[in-house]
Amino acid sequence: MKLHRSKYYMYGIHPCAAALQNPMRQIDEIIYSSERLLEKFPPLPKPIKTRQADKAWFDKTLGSEAVHQGIAMRVSGLDPLGIDELKAFSHPNQLVIILDQVSDPHNVGAIIRTAAAFGAKALVMTDRHAPEETGVLAKSASGALEIVPIMRYANLANAIQELKEAGFWIYGFAESGDQSLSNISFSGKVGLVMGAEGAGMRELTKKNCDFLIRLETTKEFSTLNVSNAAAIAMYQVFTKFTP
Repeated sequence: MKLHRSKYYMYGIHPCAAALQNPMRQIDEIIYSSERLLEKFPPLPKPIKTRQADKAWFDKTLGSEAVHQGIAMRVSGLDPLGIDELKAFSHPNQLVIILDQVSDPHNVGAIIRTAAAFGAKALVMTDRHAPEETGVLAKSASGALEIVPIMRYANLANAIQELKEAGFWIYGFAESGDQSLSNISFSGKVGLVMGAEGAGMRELTKKNCDFLIRLETTKEFSTLNVSNAAAIAMYQVFTKFTP
């Protein structure tokens, strides 16, 4: 697996606060627009360089559309999770989310946020046709990037094979799925595969799934945003996992 340790500016109160609580996160500098903003954060866990900057700096550095809330941090991307680390999790019920070329960082960030809420152990993505760890991804995940580790692979078929060898059953979501989500009794190690926006899962990915399942929707409007579909699916697994 490829290491992703590029530096970038993370921004927004929730992502920055979560990053400060993550001992694995390397933080080089905190930039803030007002002293009062720093009061929203707990005491810094270690000495970190801080400096004040004006709105012009934030707009120039992050872009005028970034919802930064007056706070940003220069950070290093997190190391991806390895399959051996995933195998070390001892809980009998485990959920992993697998994204097949889902490229929009807002969608991926929303999926990571939902994955954290429903206890997913990891998010699997490819190196290509998937977003890098950036400020946009971190902001969309609203702090969940520090909770749900990412596993990155050059080849998704290899990733799925490794997960199967680790005991995971792979469920792919497709409109052509022959089983309904509501009829599945999820237990043990579960991998949920979500396809790209519009195109869905690739054919090779479908062939590597153990099951193809579908979401029941009205005939009048059957299309859901991938992050919404993932949220429904994760909730369903979560309720089946919960005693």
